[in-house]
Amino acid sequence: MKFTLSWLKEHLDTDEPLEKLADKLTMIGLEVESIEDKAKALAPFTIARVISAEQHPNADRLRVCMVDTGNGAAPVQVVCGAPNARAGLISVFSPPGTFIPGKNITLGVGTIRGVESRGMLCSAAELEISDDHDGIIELPTDAPIGQGYAEWAGLGDPVIEINLTPNRQDCTGVHGIARDLSAADMGKFIDPAIKPIKGEFASPVTVTVEDASLCPGFALRLVRGVKNGPSPEWLQKRLASIGLRPINALVDITNFMTYDRARPLHVFDAKKVKGNLVVRRARDGETLLALDGRTYTLDSSMCVITDEAGVESLAGIMGGEASGCDENTTDVLIESALWNEINIAQTGRKLGINSDARYRFERGVDPAFMVPGLELATKMVMDLCGGAPSENVVVGNRFGDDRVIDFPLTEVKRLAGIEVPLVETKRILAHLGFMVAGNGPVVKIAVPSWRTDVHGKADIVEEIVRIVGVDKVPETPFGRGEEPRKPVLTAIQLRTRRAKRALAARGMVEAVTWSFISKPAADLFGGGQAELTLANPIASDLSEMRPSLLPGLVAATQANINRGYPDVALFEVGQVFKGDRPEDQFVAASGVRHGFASSEGLGRSWSGSATSDAFDAKADAFTVLAAAGAPVQALQIVPGGPAWLHPGRSGTIQIGPQNVLGYFGELHPRALEALGADGPMIAFEVILDRIPEAKRKPTRAKPALELSAFQPVSRDFAFIVDRSVKAGDIVRAALAADKKLITEVTVFDVYEGKGMEDGKKSIAIAVTIQPREKTLTDQEIDAVAAKIVTEVTKKTGGTLRG
Repeated sequence: MKFTLSWLKEHLDTDEPLEKLADKLTMIGLEVESIEDKAKALAPFTIARVISAEQHPNADRLRVCMVDTGNGAAPVQVVCGAPNARAGLISVFSPPGTFIPGKNITLGVGTIRGVESRGMLCSAAELEISDDHDGIIELPTDAPIGQGYAEWAGLGDPVIEINLTPNRQDCTGVHGIARDLSAADMGKFIDPAIKPIKGEFASPVTVTVEDASLCPGFALRLVRGVKNGPSPEWLQKRLASIGLRPINALVDITNFMTYDRARPLHVFDAKKVKGNLVVRRARDGETLLALDGRTYTLDSSMCVITDEAGVESLAGIMGGEASGCDENTTDVLIESALWNEINIAQTGRKLGINSDARYRFERGVDPAFMVPGLELATKMVMDLCGGAPSENVVVGNRFGDDRVIDFPLTEVKRLAGIEVPLVETKRILAHLGFMVAGNGPVVKIAVPSWRTDVHGKADIVEEIVRIVGVDKVPETPFGRGEEPRKPVLTAIQLRTRRAKRALAARGMVEAVTWSFISKPAADLFGGGQAELTLANPIASDLSEMRPSLLPGLVAATQANINRGYPDVALFEVGQVFKGDRPEDQFVAASGVRHGFASSEGLGRSWSGSATSDAFDAKADAFTVLAAAGAPVQALQIVPGGPAWLHPGRSGTIQIGPQNVLGYFGELHPRALEALGADGPMIAFEVILDRIPEAKRKPTRAKPALELSAFQPVSRDFAFIVDRSVKAGDIVRAALAADKKLITEVTVFDVYEGKGMEDGKKSIAIAVTIQPREKTLTDQEIDAVAAKIVTEVTKKTGGTLRG
């Protein structure tokens, strides 16, 4: 919501400085987002006169101007390309060092086609005071040379922009903002009574409302004999100051009423309206050519205003072009109505229309101001355009429902912790438009019609406290008791943070992708169920909740490839959806690598390059799991994975067959083709929620770091086993032989071929034996080795290779 300081002062008699008003607005809940002071921004720009304008020697469209900047200074040479640059012209001059807002540059001394230029003659667009950039500004001949242009032009009216919460529809007009500031002792509220205008004849146009739930009230008036044209300068400046384009007097009046009194109106050219008006639901397939030049297809959920020719206006959102007012309009119908807030919001969202009228109607306008707003607009039309008014046509309820709240005075202390005397409570509420009856301990408070957001006692407390000042609410520490402090972050939040840090440390870049993917991509990754289909998708290819993070990451990787960055390593940590229940939503960590984006570094290098492969994905997945607290020693790798992974270049990570933590490997060529991506790409995905929780209370205390003073012993073993036996099974069997002494088992050789029986293979492991209490003797080491051979033979059926 934008307004100027002078506009505010038409409703608020105040001498308070701008800074204090801005601070108070924020304190009472109307947060000030920005203050634009053009006088300050345009201070370096001065009024100057062109003494001479000669043709540039090296350019046909440039002139070399000698400019008198005033104050007795010597003339300044300026090279200018404006077609209206001529001797005797009074314009706006900017010296070197001036920031030009319309061009976003700081001016310097320059040489243009061999001629020095020490400044600039400016257009209105370059000063951002209008869109006119066809020539430099032309000022009257009596404009004072050397004076600041902003001061002379009256641009010293700051523009204030506030950020409104959805409940404060009354402050979508300057009138309502002034009321709040008055209650906060920032000045006296100016609120003259609106006098009804007597109609000179009965309106020939009637109104029928078919569905009162969509239109609770409708008021209409015909004004004959108007003369439409440009609105007066004061109104044009007022609208232009907040970024609205003046159109003509009739339309500008409705825009002014929207921003001044939070009362959107619409004007019809009465001669273009055929017969009487009917407010009804649109019929499926009806269309409307709206004032924004676009044609909209309507359905039966939308409310429209029609005549005998068809739809003339989209109720509460935008009028139609067919009945719009122009310079030929002589008879005008002024409409002031009430609309169903939910229906307005739904219609605007369906059609993608964001108008000033929709913004206010979907929040709820003052129902009691429907007819007074029509009277005020009629007076403005008659003052600016002339004409004779008809009698009002009013259908439905012109007043809202009465709301009276029984309010205990102790409620302010109970909810906000501050004492506010009854006299002060009554003063604040009266200034805000509430009526208070009684002296306590419980008073009756009548809520004004424009405060549709106030319904209960807590709302009244909020009104009192925001005016008194939230800074008056005392700081009250919460009792913590004797219990130890609970962790601030949950286990999954900690896992998420650690997973992101771990992957970033491996040279991957975090991406954030849509939570929605296409139906084919969802089907490919195990999703696509009906319960995960969006009822109102933002795009046809974003219709399903994602069952995996990988489709989004693959799309992001391909986008980088298409732009010439083939060596990509991206990761994401976010939610995936396996169903529509809370327990079907998981936090996953996923990553994709392409090209020379391996764990050894990105891109090609003279020192060596490595193409990313499935082992990089495996390392990424294990890094995430270790950082998130998974028991790494208990993790098992099973060959293969889901259908979207290459069957011979992938693996599944699990803790037993019942708890699958994730997958890694090369994406299947068919999956890449379906996603429109160039391969090969390697990827991983692990589910952080499936990591088992660590034991809260260990059975026995262990030191954080346990180091042995004795030299470790390493022994190698080679076992001949069936080809179907997994190396991981041998590793686990060897570790189980003596859990106290054996600290590490690694596979260093796998052999199949000459000298080996069919269906057999040799797997060699290195076992590290770490003494704890004393140096082991040869006999003790041999005993451990024997246990290892026995355990591996027992669990895998292998034999020690000779």
